[in-house]
Amino acid sequence: MVQETQLTTSNLIFPLFVIAGERAKSEVDSMPGIYRYSIDNLLREVESCMNLGLRAFDLFPNIDDTLKDPLASESYREGSLYLRAIAEVKKHFPEACIITDVAMDPYSSDGHDGIVKNGEILNDETLEILGRMALAHAQAGADIIAPSDMMDGRIGYIRRILDANGHNQVSLMSYTAKYASAFYGPFRDALNSAPKHGDKKTYQMNPANQREALIEAELDALEGADFLMVKPALAYLDVVKLLKDHTQLPVAAYNVSGEYAMIKAAARNGWLDEQRATMEVLMSIRRAGATAILSYHAKEVLEKKWL
Repeated sequence: MVQETQLTTSNLIFPLFVIAGERAKSEVDSMPGIYRYSIDNLLREVESCMNLGLRAFDLFPNIDDTLKDPLASESYREGSLYLRAIAEVKKHFPEACIITDVAMDPYSSDGHDGIVKNGEILNDETLEILGRMALAHAQAGADIIAPSDMMDGRIGYIRRILDANGHNQVSLMSYTAKYASAFYGPFRDALNSAPKHGDKKTYQMNPANQREALIEAELDALEGADFLMVKPALAYLDVVKLLKDHTQLPVAAYNVSGEYAMIKAAARNGWLDEQRATMEVLMSIRRAGATAILSYHAKEVLEKKWL
């Protein structure tokens, strides 16, 4: 009755990794309990989650290196693994909310989120590729498109592309404040998408900056974003709170792979109580103001009735 913050199933989004093949399921070594699924097994996993009451899923592709090129052309190719996965999930589970990731890095031979030329990221040239990618996702059945690339101006560009092609009902969940963080390592293991050279500090945010997030939030809102996301979540709860207090848009937060892996590793060594630690982390993100929480803990929390 007097508890100030409530965390429910409807606040949770479960990230899922897709791989090629049939009847394939491989665990991510650095993320115990998290797997990559071929499309047939992906459907079984979504069904299992739906039976627990989990309705929202964010899909990420693990693409073979032979399909990668400097322009990420596999990202919008008709019949690609990712587009087939989106279409199949929506076909079998139309009531599921499917969120898709828009960024070049899973498909790029450079491993970066933008086109690389002479060691620099070409922001404006990258927008065309992101627009093609987003449109392909919408045509495949995506409900929410989540650009995670951090290129300037991409929200407005993608919104115009979607609207011009009759997809005005597809929402945009912008990675508004995505920091150049050390907590992404296990995710890059899962997708084999680490940069082949350099780092992402020229387009992801400096962990020292807080007020910059307000600038990014204002721009994204003006360009047509429907959600504003902070990534990572746990080390940036102050930024989640800042956006919550200064915008009318829903705020999402990504409880990232490194945050998940830390709890799993500590729990396996008996250093902390996994249930209490997991729920404390999720509650802290919710308390800071996130109404949508992307978390690898989501299914386990419901399976074990921790929530």
